[in-house]
Amino acid sequence: MNMTLTLRAGVLTHAVATAAVAIALHAPVSAQPGRATRPRVTPPQGPARQVLFTYCTSCHGIDDYAYNALDRVAWDAYLTSKHRGKAVVIPAAERIVLLDWLAERFGPETKPFPRAYVPPEITTFLSDADAEALIKRSCSTCHGVEKVNDARHSGESWRVIAVDMRERGAKITDAELERLVEWLGRVKGTNESQ
Repeated sequence: MNMTLTLRAGVLTHAVATAAVAIALHAPVSAQPGRATRPRVTPPQGPARQVLFTYCTSCHGIDDYAYNALDRVAWDAYLTSKHRGKAVVIPAAERIVLLDWLAERFGPETKPFPRAYVPPEITTFLSDADAEALIKRSCSTCHGVEKVNDARHSGESWRVIAVDMRERGAKITDAELERLVEWLGRVKGTNESQ
């Protein structure tokens, strides 16, 4: 009898451990504790998109561009330094298109995405009324609350948006930001994990 209970307990322990590992492996990297939040850059349309997909994305993503706010000359130097010693040649006409997009999208008048925002763990959660008050207080100074209320994003996408908005001037602490992100993901989320 004791041997049967020990065997069943061992199988249960193994099943729980296996489930925990599976959940951890399937959680988005950016949602795992201790990981910095990364920006998400939507590729442009038109010629800049074609240049990015032809010359850039076969080696790297484009999200890292958001960590910079450079003028055209600085972007040109950045591209040169990043490609030094590599067999990447972007023809002059395509390089002009890429530099035009980089200088417009991530120019010196923009705010670079912070490199080191690590989401703190939250233990208290916002009620609907508290979340709506926080949105009104921290978001409505730049745009209407309907911009938030009408949007739907995954929790991690809400975090990227909230961190970006804070960089642009939204007055919100880390704890408030994370509570708001949790609420937005729960109430105005999508079925997507990222």
